Amino acid sequence: METITLTVKKVPELYLECEGLTPDALAGKSVDQIAKLPAYQGKEISTLGEYFTIAGTTGATAADTKIVVNGDCSKMKYIGAKMTAGEMVVNSDCDMYTGSWMSGGKLLVKGNVHSFCGLALKGGEFTIEGNAGNYLAAAYRGDWRGMSGGVLRVKGNAGSDVASFMTGGTLIIEGSVDIHLGTHMEGGKIILKGNANRRVGGQLVKGEIYVFGNINVMMPGYKKTGEVDLEVDGTKAKFDEYIGDLGERHPKKKGETVYGKLFMKK
Repeated sequence: METITLTVKKVPELYLECEGLTPDALAGKSVDQIAKLPAYQGKEISTLGEYFTIAGTTGATAADTKIVVNGDCSKMKYIGAKMTAGEMVVNSDCDMYTGSWMSGGKLLVKGNVHSFCGLALKGGEFTIEGNAGNYLAAAYRGDWRGMSGGVLRVKGNAGSDVASFMTGGTLIIEGSVDIHLGTHMEGGKIILKGNANRRVGGQLVKGEIYVFGNINVMMPGYKKTGEVDLEVDGTKAKFDEYIGDLGERHPKKKGETVYGKLFMKK
């Protein structure tokens, strides 16, 4: 795998849209060609070369390309968005839409990300070493398709409306979250190591939510069905098992109603 390094030399005055900053877009290109790729700041069309110093080489394909980004990216959007293969390491905070619509590859952000990151994630591995904002792994505004595959791990905290409309994949949050975790969920798995404010799993149809900490206020549409011994993300423990959201529609399989499940660590 070949490595190309981009180092921020100028922080944008507004916000820079870096949709071309993926292994897919950079693979097979020279340093000069990469420098000429477009980047947008408001209505102005600029280039990556205006904001980054670029060094190294890319692979022939996205799968053979690793991108390392250094410097302050806190005002840069869409980093790693729609990537399908390869690797990216961002040694900074990032702005909105980071890692959104990913379908493959590995993306590591060694900082915080803003709201609306990991939207509609389809595959790959996205790791955030800091905190995440609101609407992480959720559906795009006006859409109903949230995270459907892959693995997204946040080592810090996340905001509100995380994993709305989730249908698949695994989301792991090692810290705590605000309200509306897993709203409208129809599949997938959420593992929350910390605490949740309230309204966890509202309108949950299918899928599983594991909570290691406390929920400030439990949704009324959940019914405890027993206790189970489980191993979740490497931790063995006893969990209270709930089914729900009982106020929501639920499909049937072989004559049995299928419910989403909420597990609370004892």
